[in-house]
Amino acid sequence: MNEAVDLEALVDQPFALLQEMEKRSRAAVAGKDAGELPEEWVGIGFRIGQEQFVADRDQVREVLMLPELMTRVPGAKRWVLGIANLRGHLLPLIDLKMLLGSGRTTLRRATRVISVNHRDIPAGLVVDEVFGFRRFTRHEFSGEPPDTAVRCDRFLHGAYQRGQDNWPVFGLYDLIESGSFLQAAAD
Repeated sequence: MNEAVDLEALVDQPFALLQEMEKRSRAAVAGKDAGELPEEWVGIGFRIGQEQFVADRDQVREVLMLPELMTRVPGAKRWVLGIANLRGHLLPLIDLKMLLGSGRTTLRRATRVISVNHRDIPAGLVVDEVFGFRRFTRHEFSGEPPDTAVRCDRFLHGAYQRGQDNWPVFGLYDLIESGSFLQAAAD
C-alpha cells in the first residue's frame, strides 16, 4: 500500500516516476530491497578493429548509421572522412581507427557513428560496430586497463572485467579534446 502512495506522489513527475519504477523492477529481479542494489555503471559498448571498448553513456549523444552522403573536406587529414548533415546539423565524421594510427575502418553494414555529447566540439566517431548499452557493477572495475592493439592507451580509464571479457573504458572527451584530434588540417 505504501508503494502505491509513493508512486502516486510522482504522477506529475514522469521522469522521477520512471526512475522509481526501474529501481523497483531491478530490486524485484535481484530479490532485494531497492536500497540494496549494487552501484551500477552504464556505458556504450563498441568495437574498433577486433577489440571491444566501452564509453560512458553521458559522453555519447546518440548512435547513428553511417550516412550515405558526406562531403569531403579539402586539406583535412585522411582520418577526417567528411562532414554530414544529420538532422539539420553538420557533423564532422572521423575514422577513429585511422586517427589512432591502426589502419582504416572497413565500412560495412555494422559500421556506426558515435555522436559525441560534447558541448563545444561536435564529432561523429566512425567505429566498426556498436553493441549498445553495457551495465557493470563497481566490483567489476579495475583501474588498470589491459593492453590493446589499437593505439589508444592515453584515452583509457581502467576497464570492466566480466568473465573472460575485458571492456576498456574509452574517454571520448579526452580524445576529442586532445591536440592530435584538434589538428585536423593536413600537413
